[in-house]
Amino acid sequence: MDFLNGLLPHVLNGLALGLLFALIALGFTLIVSVMEVINLAHGSLFALGAYIALLVISPDLSALGPLGEAYAALPLGARYAVALVVAPLAVAVVGFGLEVCLRRTYGKKKEYGLLLTFGAALVIEEAIRLTWGPAEQVLPTPEAVTGAFLAGDMIYSKYRVFAAVFGLCAIGLVWLFLDKTPYGAIIKAGAHDSEMVRALGINLSRLQLLVFGFGAALAGIAGIILAPIWGLRPHVGVDAVIPAFLIIVLGGIGSFWGAVVGGLLVGLAVGITGAYATDWSILSMYLLLILVLSVRARGLFGKKTVLET
Repeated sequence: MDFLNGLLPHVLNGLALGLLFALIALGFTLIVSVMEVINLAHGSLFALGAYIALLVISPDLSALGPLGEAYAALPLGARYAVALVVAPLAVAVVGFGLEVCLRRTYGKKKEYGLLLTFGAALVIEEAIRLTWGPAEQVLPTPEAVTGAFLAGDMIYSKYRVFAAVFGLCAIGLVWLFLDKTPYGAIIKAGAHDSEMVRALGINLSRLQLLVFGFGAALAGIAGIILAPIWGLRPHVGVDAVIPAFLIIVLGGIGSFWGAVVGGLLVGLAVGITGAYATDWSILSMYLLLILVLSVRARGLFGKKTVLET
């Protein structure tokens, strides 16, 4: 019983982390599915979202005079809410720019897209370092989600509960958008057969632009929510892009529920091993991937190909 009581907080930590991993992976898998590009800058967009949120929450607006002072006087919760809107939109704009640069690589060797996004990741990381400095920073959180609460014999972080609920709601909204709206149907059609979408008269270039921006915004949102847990440092994006890539392979490339289930499994593996065998925490992700692919090579929810009997 004591073991179970000790295990429960780590399981909850893993679930909260897994939901946010799933959110990062959903943006990643949308871009891979529609553009067929492995976006190595996805982690840097994650980090950029968190840093822009820091700028919005704790701005130096002295140059704006009374207007800046009035904004700085707003409650932290209000500035945090503004950051949750402004930062993902700003990251989406950066994503738009990156997609426009990528267009010359479509239809060519995959290596061109990989190299371009790798270069973009380095540029974004260096821009963050030059703007905010190399030192680790802290993203402030509203008082309502700061501290801990008592549940039975367990003391648990309020912020991790907020992160889990936020991640769950965000994933639910993405599912509703993709499954219940005409725009979502067009995106799914574009991922399945882009030429057919073009033949139907839909502007494929605009669709790719919007999907890339949407995927980048999801990375930015996850960056804001994870920043108080992971901390803010210029290379934090590397910590996000590797799990995102593992998750979409583990869950099955192009699968929405594969990304969600894969994210939860990776989160649980990292959360539980991090508590009892810290040195194995990162390694557990790779071991999980090897285990799943050994049994099911196309991933948990990957579609069967014509080459399989």
